[in-house]
Amino acid sequence: MSDGTPRVLHVLATLDAASGGPAKAAVDMAVAARRAGADVAILTTDFGSHPVDTAAARAAGVRVESFPVAAPRFWKRSPALADALAAEIPRVDVVHLHSLYLYHDWVVGALCRRHGVPYLLRPHGTLDPFMYRRHRWRKAAMDALFQNRVLRDAAALHFTAADEARLARPVAHNPRAVVLPLGMHLAEFADLPAADHFAAAHPETHGRRVVLFLGRLNFKKGLDLLVTAFAEVVAAVPDLHLVLAGPDDGMQAKVEAWVAQRDIGSSVTFTGMLRGADRLAAYAAAEVFVLPSYSENFGISVVGAMACGVPVIVSDRVNIWREIDADDAGVVVPCDAEALACALRALADAPESRAALVERARASVAARFDWDRIGPRLVALYRAVAARQPLDAWAA
Repeated sequence: MSDGTPRVLHVLATLDAASGGPAKAAVDMAVAARRAGADVAILTTDFGSHPVDTAAARAAGVRVESFPVAAPRFWKRSPALADALAAEIPRVDVVHLHSLYLYHDWVVGALCRRHGVPYLLRPHGTLDPFMYRRHRWRKAAMDALFQNRVLRDAAALHFTAADEARLARPVAHNPRAVVLPLGMHLAEFADLPAADHFAAAHPETHGRRVVLFLGRLNFKKGLDLLVTAFAEVVAAVPDLHLVLAGPDDGMQAKVEAWVAQRDIGSSVTFTGMLRGADRLAAYAAAEVFVLPSYSENFGISVVGAMACGVPVIVSDRVNIWREIDADDAGVVVPCDAEALACALRALADAPESRAALVERARASVAARFDWDRIGPRLVALYRAVAARQPLDAWAA
């Protein structure tokens, strides 16, 4: 970093879009840091069949390399990635390590210790008590083997919301917590598709008012609450239509069964994963966006909805709920089906409330979640980590 340009290496297990927001967030973070003056590369594996589009990252000067996964695939093991990291890590100033309990954590931790390279570790919500308890016996073995040391040795743990840091504190094994949010490249939302674009692909939604869930169909997303609440509301407001947009992550069959039990199948659409223009079209078609998760370290799809001018309802387990509440930029509810139903019905019945939320939400995104604002702060953080400086300015 002799010329003041930090050399930063992002390492993550996969860039598969079906894995959720972290893959795209890592790429967007790398682009923001590159545009703010860092020299950035991403090393990952080829796990998954829906890789995040990295064309914009490469065009911005971010080097992206992926390496084949070997057995056991669930651990995202990649000896080829390990070899590349052994060559790469001694040449960088900072490593930004993403996720826990995977092969690349073990490799990066060991190599950074060996070469004296500091690293930031982003847990991606894994230390939230709701997630930390899951498969605890299996995780405990990895904790003892390598993960606790990887946590302890990190220059800092990078959390994307203050609530995420607070929830993680009892099990983090590291008091050096920094908070820096994820962002959006707002230009991506400047030209949304026409409102009827989505209905052309999903004609059952034509003339209906769309309630949108966009994310993995995963156990933590509160889909039981959403189906229960929607069934109650659509009985009174029959022109509503629930769109569940996202890849199946082990829950679709259960959700379909819940929908069938409540006899609301004609008012529910499963789209599978949406990308690019199709994803934007879903936002453009939505009247309300809902994310009632039991655990959510950030909620990038929520910020996307806000940027697109869609009123949002989130649970108070979505860790940016305090920011949304402080800006009066959305509706926050507990993880309770009746509270969610009340919020849905209230927004459905009040177009003036939706319009006011939209204006405040867009202002909130511009002030808090714009990569053009966050990128320079991220690069300043990298410089401070590389120089072993105090991280008080980012402390949780």
